[in-house]
Amino acid sequence: MNRFFEGFWEIFKTILICCAIILPIRYFVAQPFYVKGASMEPNFHEHDYLLVDEISYRFGAPERGDIVVFRYPEDPQEYFIKRVIGLPGETVTIKDGNVYVTDSAGNTLRVEENYLPSFSETVAQSDEPVTLENNQFFLLGDNRNGSKDSRSFGPVHKNFIIGRVFFRGLPLDKIEFVKSPVYPNAQ
Repeated sequence: MNRFFEGFWEIFKTILICCAIILPIRYFVAQPFYVKGASMEPNFHEHDYLLVDEISYRFGAPERGDIVVFRYPEDPQEYFIKRVIGLPGETVTIKDGNVYVTDSAGNTLRVEENYLPSFSETVAQSDEPVTLENNQFFLLGDNRNGSKDSRSFGPVHKNFIIGRVFFRGLPLDKIEFVKSPVYPNAQ
């Protein structure tokens, strides 16, 4: 009988140690998410399984091109996935199928989005330029004509951003570490 309790105690200790390691990582470092909807196609599809880095943005800010998961500002119980396009202090303008960003010094650049399809109707028009305040980001889905994003609900405050997508685990044929694009003409 004593051997039974020793075996049980060893199993219990192992489970306790695993939980002590896994749970903090799951809740404070990286979190899994499934993509729902078509707003990030052609780069991410319905049911893609993603891991989100929740710790990097505690020490730094999102950068242009990062793919982020965030709480929907109009209903914080919902999570969205979008791409960071505009940074704090910038003005974002969408015109003639292109996205333009103007920094606080007045320098304007066209955001080169090589990750999007090359047809001309990729970006739906925006009514007017949007100037971002401190800690605000302009987020767009890659499927611009099928995405509810900052064009409809406005800039997203950094406090709503959960983290940066860094790994796609499913589907198996698309397993990869997700990298942000390099913009050749970015400041």
